[in-house]
Amino acid sequence: MPLHPVPLPHPALNQDLTDLRSGNIGRREFLSRATALGLSAAAAYALGGLTPPAWAQTAIAPGGTLRIQQSVKPLKDPRSYDWSELANQTRGFLEYLVEYQTDGTFRGFLLESWEVNADATRYVLRLRPGILWNTGEAFDARDVAHNITRWCDTTAPGNSMAGRFAGLIDPETGQARDGAVTVTDALTVTLTLSGPDIAVIANLSDYPAAIVHQSYDGGDPFAHGIGTGPFRPVSLTIGQICVLERDPARTWWGSTVFGGPYLDRIEFIDHGTNPSAWLAAAEAGEVDLLYETVGHFIDEMNGIGWRQSRAETAATMVVRASQSARMVGTNPYINRNARRAMALAVDNAICLELGYGGRGTVAANHHVSPIHPAYADIGPAPYDPAQARREIESAGLLGFVHDLVTIDDEWQRNTGDAIAAQLRDAGLRVRRRILPGATFWSNWREFPFSATQWNHRPLDVQVLGLAYRSGAAWNESGFANAEFDALLDEANRLVDTEARRVVMARLQTILRDEGVIIQPFWRALYNHHNGHLVNAEKHPSNEIHLYKIGFSA
Repeated sequence: MPLHPVPLPHPALNQDLTDLRSGNIGRREFLSRATALGLSAAAAYALGGLTPPAWAQTAIAPGGTLRIQQSVKPLKDPRSYDWSELANQTRGFLEYLVEYQTDGTFRGFLLESWEVNADATRYVLRLRPGILWNTGEAFDARDVAHNITRWCDTTAPGNSMAGRFAGLIDPETGQARDGAVTVTDALTVTLTLSGPDIAVIANLSDYPAAIVHQSYDGGDPFAHGIGTGPFRPVSLTIGQICVLERDPARTWWGSTVFGGPYLDRIEFIDHGTNPSAWLAAAEAGEVDLLYETVGHFIDEMNGIGWRQSRAETAATMVVRASQSARMVGTNPYINRNARRAMALAVDNAICLELGYGGRGTVAANHHVSPIHPAYADIGPAPYDPAQARREIESAGLLGFVHDLVTIDDEWQRNTGDAIAAQLRDAGLRVRRRILPGATFWSNWREFPFSATQWNHRPLDVQVLGLAYRSGAAWNESGFANAEFDALLDEANRLVDTEARRVVMARLQTILRDEGVIIQPFWRALYNHHNGHLVNAEKHPSNEIHLYKIGFSA
């Protein structure tokens, strides 16, 4: 393996190379780290002595209508997006500064490149020249600064982006700090953080980070309609269909850089949450691509001859007992021992088998995956149902009825059933409530005891900050722990992976010792298409990059 086939843009990559060669981090994790720190994908592969994937050279026919099975949800301000489907519905015209690739690399999209200083307190973002809004206006650094400043607004309802850019925010005003976001020239924006943050580039690629025009002031992005992408919004009927079309009078800026777009029209068609309806639509030729295939329907889709793709991910499902839930009487989930006991009663391997057909890996109740760069192996989650019963009895909660709520899709319903059965076996009383998607989604943060799915994210610190930091917009568990918050701040500051792994072990241990979640497994993700599509493989973060997809010639 060559020592340094390309110049190192960041000193932290010395340690990353050592970790890669010793097996402390894997290929995907190294590529994510290297490209986040400023290397191109080609340079990262060369630096690591890795072989790039061999992409199929299938010819793509221009034109056609792509029909995608996916739930169609009501839209809102992109910075408050809380489902991947929302971003897919607008991804054809609202684009991103950075794009996360299926091989784990980060690729500049509206950005051409970026530079990160040694302690990750200064990011220089360089835009691609020649980008145009669909109004004909030039896209420049002022647009980027406007969006980042919007993301820093802590007063905006549901704005999860503010939690991702705390280093740019003045805690006194709850807005971007003076001098934090600077337009250096027409194609350059400089971010000056109050402290180190290794996750900036990864956060720029996450689905709530869609770039909006300066005239957008909230509401339905479809109604506004201005973006830099090659497609234009046509119509959206919630729960039924969302339609995008290519603008034939406009030349997309990205065609010369990335190729595409190939399609004339995209239809997201909602066939509900029952996978049998998706199978029926596929057999009837009513759709070309499934957003996701789950459970035994993976085999059934294979059986009808549709083409399968699989992505290894840090996507997961967590069951949380909310410590901040409003309940009649005293909330039992404030009791740490009660939460720990509930986790002790559940064998995560049983959940993986019964809930997800074994298509994934067993998790350990701390929401940091073995494929995350700084993952610390603190051992499996303990399982002791007898001890669980003793602790519940000691807490005086044997008679309490736990109302476990899940959505009505197959794998989450089955996993919830497996957890409920094991809790009952340990002597707890559990009622199961299975809700239709629309009912569950409208109130998903408010259930005292429920299961929700979480997307894959490239870095360990990202998901911990989104889900478990005190007061975070997506903190559905109600967990608030000053020691955890301080350690998470420390982990965000550590550019060196090995040093961060030491802190990560403490963070993971706190989550498990506090009984914050029952997290049974990490999901492998699947999709299927009818065999006539190119570039439609399952993305680890559930993204559908519409400009890449076409019908085979």
